Amino acid sequence: MNTICRKFSGCLAVAVATLLPATLPASASENVVAPSSGDLAAAVSVAAQPDAIGLARSNFRQVDHIEPQRITMGEKGFPVYTLNPDFVRGIAGAPAGVLRSVAVTATADSGQKATLQAMPEGQGKWVAASVFSGNDEETLSARLRPGSVLLNEPQINGWYELRPDGVVLLQASLPQSPVGKLVPLPDYQRTVHGRYADKLPGSDYQRDGGIGFAQTVPPAADTGLPVSIVAGLIAAGIAGLGLVLVTVLRKRRLTPR
Repeated sequence: MNTICRKFSGCLAVAVATLLPATLPASASENVVAPSSGDLAAAVSVAAQPDAIGLARSNFRQVDHIEPQRITMGEKGFPVYTLNPDFVRGIAGAPAGVLRSVAVTATADSGQKATLQAMPEGQGKWVAASVFSGNDEETLSARLRPGSVLLNEPQINGWYELRPDGVVLLQASLPQSPVGKLVPLPDYQRTVHGRYADKLPGSDYQRDGGIGFAQTVPPAADTGLPVSIVAGLIAAGIAGLGLVLVTVLRKRRLTPR
């Protein structure tokens, strides 16, 4: 098992829109596809399996430097959505987010928490894919209003409340809009189109490996990193949008499957 333990680690998250089951949308006006109750139960069940608990144990061992005698897996799954390439392209009717994973919180007997990511692997099948330290997904999901979903824009490590009428930034490593401010969906679409539309799969940017990407970033004082490092990390995060999504500047540590 390979383990990545870095303060600012990246994770590879395969875009899974084509593997999702056909279910009712979470919001008819947004067309976001919600996991069924059966899928949520299956994801939570996967998180309770010995191999998933083993992943969590490895994360606690390598990140928190503890050896838990007992790990308790949560009984609730938290759907996590990621930015939809078709929304970035501006395709009519495309939802802003597609389901990426279901997060399940693992708690060590000493109190430390980690988050297991269960991802769809074919119709009705889920697999324990990776474990992050902390429980951001659970805590952020608790802040969502009814009818909203948790949306991740991985290139800036942005977490949003996705509503039928727009997005509200909850937190980000590289905030591009004020935290707590509602940004209407058309405005958000124009924003992400400007950031990423020419960097999608098949673009010259992707074929060139993302070299030379430039984006306005906050001053180093806002991020805790030199601007040159931040820009480089963003560059690494954009190239595979739609096929592989790279989470950058996520102040959590990852144990992949």
